[in-house]
Amino acid sequence: MVKSDELLNILADGRFHSGEALGAQMGIGRSAVWKHMRTLSRRGVEIHAVTGRGYRLAEPLELLDEGALRQAMAPETRQAVPVLEIHRQTASTNQLLLEKAATGITSGHVCLAESQWAGRGRRGRAWYSPFARNLYCSMGWRFPDVPASFPALGLAVGVGLVRALRSLGLADAQLKWPNDVLWRGRKLAGVLVEISGESHGPCSVVVGVGVNVRMPSSVPVAMARPWVDLTTALGADISRNEVCARVLDHLVDVLQVFQREGFSPFVEEWRGLDALRGKMVTLEVSGWNHEGVSLGIDGQGALLIRHENGVKRYMAGDVSLREGHGASG
Repeated sequence: MVKSDELLNILADGRFHSGEALGAQMGIGRSAVWKHMRTLSRRGVEIHAVTGRGYRLAEPLELLDEGALRQAMAPETRQAVPVLEIHRQTASTNQLLLEKAATGITSGHVCLAESQWAGRGRRGRAWYSPFARNLYCSMGWRFPDVPASFPALGLAVGVGLVRALRSLGLADAQLKWPNDVLWRGRKLAGVLVEISGESHGPCSVVVGVGVNVRMPSSVPVAMARPWVDLTTALGADISRNEVCARVLDHLVDVLQVFQREGFSPFVEEWRGLDALRGKMVTLEVSGWNHEGVSLGIDGQGALLIRHENGVKRYMAGDVSLREGHGASG
């Protein structure tokens, strides 16, 4: 084990540990302990140093653990996940799996990270990824052919994500087309689906899921959109390993059903979770804004918007609620 990771495991209890005690436990000198403290700080781990008491984390951390995850998964999920990687830090779990997909990955290959330095959402947006606070998860899946309903896969995954959150006790989660999970109007989670392969024949799909579990009290100014974390929504702390296990359970189920039947089994459930149906919205596509009333989705997952000159369907774009406008007939 890398020494900085060993140090983090010791500090994860949130208690004070003297430099001398840490060095003795790890078999290194106090100067080496200080060096590894700096490495953790660069990762975004907040460490408090108090003269006479030693070092401790700003608050205890629960690190992801493969043994705990596999024990918490449903038996069917354990069988469907042959590879489960946990990285302390990586650029992007999606990017890591896309690179592996170039040489071939098996369905159910999972990549997790405690933090990402280049996490991203749709349309290249940055995804804020503080260390050991949230869930940064990607799963690879191998399709024998590109599914005809592939553009709607992200919507189906959104349904699975809401199911996972419900199993953890969360009520009131909704979906915002095409890839956001909201709780009372604030973003709780997101989905990013990327494909590797030709337009015809076998392809590998990487499904990325990010869930705000326990966000720091201060976040970057760049996070302009309202957000919420699962701890706040539930009103109680929750195990990140438990959250991850439930997400993997439902993600495997969604991908298996989608491979057999496409998007049709998820359409009505998605419609029932639609956060914008019947509301005045603005859809931004390629720099142009289109305003109208959201009518929900069609059977292929396209967004339907009623404009002054009729109803149009959209397969891509960034939709938002028009300020000052509620439901419309």
